[in-house]
Amino acid sequence: MGIEPIFQGENWAGVPFHFWSVVFFILGCMVGSFLNVCIHRLPMDQSIVTPPSHCPHCKYSIPWFLNIPLVTWLYLRGRCRNCGAPISVRYFLVELLTGGVFLATWLRYGGQSVWLAVIYCAFLAGLIVATFIDFEHYIIPDEITLGGAAVGFVSAFAMPSLLGQETLAQAMKQSLLGMGVGAGMIYVILRAGKLMFGRQKLALAGETRIVFSETAVHLPDKAIPYEELFYRRTDVIGLHAKYVELVDRGYKDVVVRLGPEKLRIGDDEFDPETVPHMEAVSSELVLPREAMGLGDVKFMAAIGAFLGWKAVVFSLMVSSVFGSIVGVSAIAVGRREWSSRLPYGPYIALAAAVWLFGGRELASRWIGP
Repeated sequence: MGIEPIFQGENWAGVPFHFWSVVFFILGCMVGSFLNVCIHRLPMDQSIVTPPSHCPHCKYSIPWFLNIPLVTWLYLRGRCRNCGAPISVRYFLVELLTGGVFLATWLRYGGQSVWLAVIYCAFLAGLIVATFIDFEHYIIPDEITLGGAAVGFVSAFAMPSLLGQETLAQAMKQSLLGMGVGAGMIYVILRAGKLMFGRQKLALAGETRIVFSETAVHLPDKAIPYEELFYRRTDVIGLHAKYVELVDRGYKDVVVRLGPEKLRIGDDEFDPETVPHMEAVSSELVLPREAMGLGDVKFMAAIGAFLGWKAVVFSLMVSSVFGSIVGVSAIAVGRREWSSRLPYGPYIALAAAVWLFGGRELASRWIGP
């Protein structure tokens, strides 16, 4: 008989549907292991290919038999076998989540098309990476956003049914329209929000002395940690100071702008790491406040490339509902600051996932097929 029958599609189609359910779950767990590498390395601009998986503490190169998804973390009880350092539970959760998402995608779309299920699995894997990176670093790397937009457009080119279209021209049009609507809507919201709410002005009594230490801004009545202010690299604390005192010099009547990567006093520029202590006298302090960034703009463009403009509108509406629920819940438990410190990308990602698992049908009742 030879091996030719093994590669014939009708033979694979004869395999029980839920055999593939198990395959997709296992595949998802394996992909989740790779996603953990992406989540750890992409924010640090490190290669996701080399070096091989290793302990971040002792650099121990992990052999294949200690790199089995889910099993290894449980077997080693969340610790490195070589040095005993703790391994974050996030590694286990991402593998389990990705496995569950792949399984759910197969159950939802496997009966329609294997390739449709595979492409949606890849899309959801990108959402998982973006969510965990945004939670930890308040950024969504371009590899996920711009790369995702490119992959979404190519996928629409290869499989028009991804966007519910029958022809190549219609699918490409819907993908481009989705990118444009997604990026455009979020950008308008970003600029409007920045204009109205992007800065918080604190009027200070008289000439108030403000102390900038290594960890926080100290006002007469409170200290504000930098980690609560600098969510993104572009965030800046600003003030017009009557006096500024450093360890080795002083300034009069200057504008001060302090960000996570740069300190500007008048015409002079410093690395904030080299200025452990600074005092300024001013009557006003401007603090950064931003709910969205350009990463969210590009992220929504990527979602639009995969799912089309209707999914973008749906995701924007539903993500705002999720954000409101979190905000009200945080206020109810006396933790208002929690909601302000959560990035918006995860809400968008969750809303896009909802679209794939029932939101499309729900939206068709509102805005038509």
